[in-house]
Amino acid sequence: MTFLQILILAIVQGVCELLPVSSSAHVILAEKMMGLNPTAPQMTLFLVMLHTGTMFAVIVYFWKSWRERYFSSWPAFWRIVKQVVLATAFTGVIGLALMFLIERVILRGAKHSDVEQLFGNVYIIASGLAAAGIMIILSGKRQSYAPPQSLDNRASAWIGAIQGLCLPFRGFSRSGSTISMGLFLGIDKARLEEFSFALAVVLTPPVILREVYRLVKHSGSSLALNGTFYTLAWPSLVGMVFSFLAGLVALKWLSQWLEHGRWHLFGYYCLFASVAVLAINQVLH
Repeated sequence: MTFLQILILAIVQGVCELLPVSSSAHVILAEKMMGLNPTAPQMTLFLVMLHTGTMFAVIVYFWKSWRERYFSSWPAFWRIVKQVVLATAFTGVIGLALMFLIERVILRGAKHSDVEQLFGNVYIIASGLAAAGIMIILSGKRQSYAPPQSLDNRASAWIGAIQGLCLPFRGFSRSGSTISMGLFLGIDKARLEEFSFALAVVLTPPVILREVYRLVKHSGSSLALNGTFYTLAWPSLVGMVFSFLAGLVALKWLSQWLEHGRWHLFGYYCLFASVAVLAINQVLH
């Protein structure tokens, strides 16, 4: 990859990973437009490093508010631990069940590359973007005259469940779905944003490890033999830094729009992106 390709992918990943517009849809489209193979082992390794960069951006951006809200006392700490564990449990059960159903039942006997091709299918990506867009618009337009609700175990479970539903599908934004669900439930916006991205920090390491495991499992020792890891080490580190910086900008953008009632605008963008993905795919083919 050239430096320009690294820069483009890092910025796209950093911005779209944290805005509710689906990073996977935009990254896959950017890769195809630049002539890169989204399913290649090299790209998987590179994207893992970009995910790591955005995870650190989340930690840095929210650290002050998390420290004040979650680490100010033991009761507050254990309350958030229980809520995160509950939400993550729902995400894991529903998300893993869906992935098992798709990979082992619906696509039983299919090659790993065929499964990856399906999840990278532009029609599935476009459908995910459209579904996320509708959900974001409806939640953003929802009028509530009741005071904001606190985050309880019931809300945590619902947020974790919707996160699990979108986990296997590229195009269905994780942050878009979790924040939208919280808005439907009437949760305080600042509290909701903090919780949604706390879940992201918990979820990202297992996802990264899963991708690395799948990469090693399906590539065997070829990575070590052809020097892919060493070849991509420097580009991946550069990409991680740029995705970190882009992630900080994206989080500031999201916070301002959520606070000032512009959340629904992300939904309109998702609908536009859904149509654009299909149109660009037709042009490329």
